[in-house]
Amino acid sequence: MEIIYISKSYEDTQNLAYNIGLKINEPMVFLLSGDLGSGKTTFTQGLAKGLEITKTISSPTFTIMKNYKGRMILNHIDAYRLESHHQDLGFDELIGSTGVTVIEWPDYLEELFPEEYLRIDIKSISKNRRKLIFNPIGLKYEKLIEDLI
Repeated sequence: MEIIYISKSYEDTQNLAYNIGLKINEPMVFLLSGDLGSGKTTFTQGLAKGLEITKTISSPTFTIMKNYKGRMILNHIDAYRLESHHQDLGFDELIGSTGVTVIEWPDYLEELFPEEYLRIDIKSISKNRRKLIFNPIGLKYEKLIEDLI
C-alpha cells in the first residue's frame, strides 16, 4: 500500500506530521528517506509537536542521535554518516522498543528495521512543494495514516 501526499509548504509538511504525532500512543518507527534539504527534519519537527515536545528539534547529523521527552520519548537518529558502523551503538535495542523512533537515511540501518514501520520517502518538487510517499508496513501504521491523507 502506497499513499502519496503533496505538501504545498514547510508548514503543510509540519501540520501533517503534527496530526500524525497526535494519534501516536504506542512505540512506533518512522523511516525518513530523501535528499538533503527535502524535509526529513521538517517532518520530524511536526511529529515532535504532536508528541508534545517543546524543545527545538534539529538534525542529529553530527551527533547521530538525539532524544526528546514529551508525551512520549522521541529518538531521532540520523544514519547518514554510519554506513554499517552502527553495531556498537545499541540501536538494535532501541528501535521499536521505546517511544517513537525516527530514522533519517534509514537504508544504512536496514538490517535493524522491525517487522512493522512507516517508511516515508520525501521528494522535492519545487522550492516549497514536496511529494511524500508513505509506505506503511503493518496494520497499525496503515491505521495511523488512513484518516489523515
